[in-house]
Amino acid sequence: MQESDIIKQVRRIEIKARGLSQQMFSGEYHSAFKGRGMAFSEVREYQYGDDVRNIDWNVTARLNHPYVKIFEEERELTVMLLIDVSGSHLFGTTNEYKSELIAEIAATLAFSAIHNNDKVGVVMFSDHIEKFIPPKKGSSHILRIIRELIGFRPSGRGTDIAEALRYFTNVTKKRSTAFIISDFYDDNFENALKIAAGKHDLVALRIEDRRERELPRMGLVSFEDMETRQIRWIDTSSQAVRNAYENHYRHYSVSCDELLQKYGIDHTTIETGQDFVRPLIGLFKRRS
Repeated sequence: MQESDIIKQVRRIEIKARGLSQQMFSGEYHSAFKGRGMAFSEVREYQYGDDVRNIDWNVTARLNHPYVKIFEEERELTVMLLIDVSGSHLFGTTNEYKSELIAEIAATLAFSAIHNNDKVGVVMFSDHIEKFIPPKKGSSHILRIIRELIGFRPSGRGTDIAEALRYFTNVTKKRSTAFIISDFYDDNFENALKIAAGKHDLVALRIEDRRERELPRMGLVSFEDMETRQIRWIDTSSQAVRNAYENHYRHYSVSCDELLQKYGIDHTTIETGQDFVRPLIGLFKRRS
């Protein structure tokens, strides 16, 4: 892809993401992600009805009169985008690849975050960590993220979600909100998911294409696995083959949802060629 084409795509995604974040997501995002907790603000004299657990004993001893700590909500969040850039995202049978859909979703979340005065960082991963962009604020930082999402070419093709979660947990010490954006074509990441969910607020956005759920009847067709490069010939005219294909995907989908539910991770599924606004807003409202 030429530099001029990348710039055009960045501009197109920027305009769309800015508009969505300002017009549709600002209120939902604010109410869905309320900050890390309560931060100390000041002390004042104890008043009848104050919680005795908030008494500042050092100040009380020094002034010989009870004082309590006053807390306020700590609004600023650190938002991390854990973005799967493995080979399986170079797939799409509608008007976009999964990777293109991911770029638009990530850009919209990033603009929503900076409108809320939050920091945004990115971890791109395949079968290893491809790139880390430390959390920062500002529109120029978000434009850098969008450009990386469009122009970046990963060196790996496989998927290692466990490695991404371990890396994220190691580099992010304070509690943060992390969006894992992936098709979740991986297994053996439950332990890393459990640890990360215990320290951070995880949200999973599972990306899919309709042809991953069902095969059309097209006769004998060759299929290439975009992660392993293996090629298989499949007789799609066989009803038994199509049923087995659909059952395999249904099992994967249910297993993924059950794993996320097990650790209290909010999640939704977003399909290529469909409007991603509705499932995202629905997810935000469920969290509010």
